[in-house]
Amino acid sequence: MSELTHPLAARTSRAHADDQTAKRAHVSRAPSFTQLVYAHFAWWREMQDGAGHREAAEAYADDLTRFEQRHGEVVSAFWCSHVESGAALTEKKRALPWLAPVSTFHRESDWATQHAPDIARELHRCDEIAVRARIVLKGVRQRICLRLVMASAAHLLSLVDGRAAHTDEAKTKAALDEEREALDATHKYYCEAANGQAQIVYFTGMVFVAALISIVAGLFLTFGSASPVYAALIAGAAGAVVSVIQRINAGQFDLEYDVGWPYAFFLGGLRPLIGGSFALAIAFAFKSGVLHLPLAPGTNPAKNAGQEHFALVVIGFLAGFSERFAQDTLAAVAQTAIPAKTPAAAAAKPNKK
Repeated sequence: MSELTHPLAARTSRAHADDQTAKRAHVSRAPSFTQLVYAHFAWWREMQDGAGHREAAEAYADDLTRFEQRHGEVVSAFWCSHVESGAALTEKKRALPWLAPVSTFHRESDWATQHAPDIARELHRCDEIAVRARIVLKGVRQRICLRLVMASAAHLLSLVDGRAAHTDEAKTKAALDEEREALDATHKYYCEAANGQAQIVYFTGMVFVAALISIVAGLFLTFGSASPVYAALIAGAAGAVVSVIQRINAGQFDLEYDVGWPYAFFLGGLRPLIGGSFALAIAFAFKSGVLHLPLAPGTNPAKNAGQEHFALVVIGFLAGFSERFAQDTLAAVAQTAIPAKTPAAAAAKPNKK
């Protein structure tokens, strides 16, 4: 009998220990937002019924505390009164105080909107904008965009709650139309903010490569023999930078901002590289004699060399500033280097059958 008692006691002890471990793990693990919504709804119904029990209130307070420990403080929230649905915006502070907090949008209402596809569609737009803003935007613009999303989600959930309470359907439809317009404005704000951030990254890559080109070309200017050509290279890179700045100021410069900052940095670095390449090719065309500079003839060789130097710098800047100018100039170079056949030469060539 004792031989059976000890294994049973050991198994009972281990089972009790496993149960205690599971309970501790359950207590320490942060609840999902779905569990928080259910806890809040149970607490709210208890408050409305006047039951006076504190179990639901304590359970909700405990879930909220553990939820905020994981995701940050709930700075804005909306809880439906008639259905188990809700939305919340949390902000979690970072270790460094000067960094912007991590904002996260939470929503749970799929079971409440299964009979309201029009509202569910707009709530899905809220999720989509929130995901994009969470990943693409940074700092203040991210916080503004997520707060706008939270405001629209709260209004949409109030419409779901209103339908559950059997409110006027015409008023619900009118309010839904207004929220569609608000979400359109939020999406527009996101696009403009994301494009502005991408422009900053693009400009950073552009200036970095332009500075690198200027340093390398400056070394050739100091120690090389073809100084006017490399001066034109610097002018071409500068022209490309000025061209982009002008387009940004005019509001005519849009970028693909959902691909991440490395791609925008790479594209920005290509712009002065292309402008400098155009300027370099055109400068070599003039220096080699394929094209001729429209300069007034003079008897002073030093003065003529100075005029040629400044002319190549101006042409290099124009080549970097305007790709159309560079392409037209290079097309003229191609026509000069490979002249078109005359009609007599074409007639003299025998036809092969």
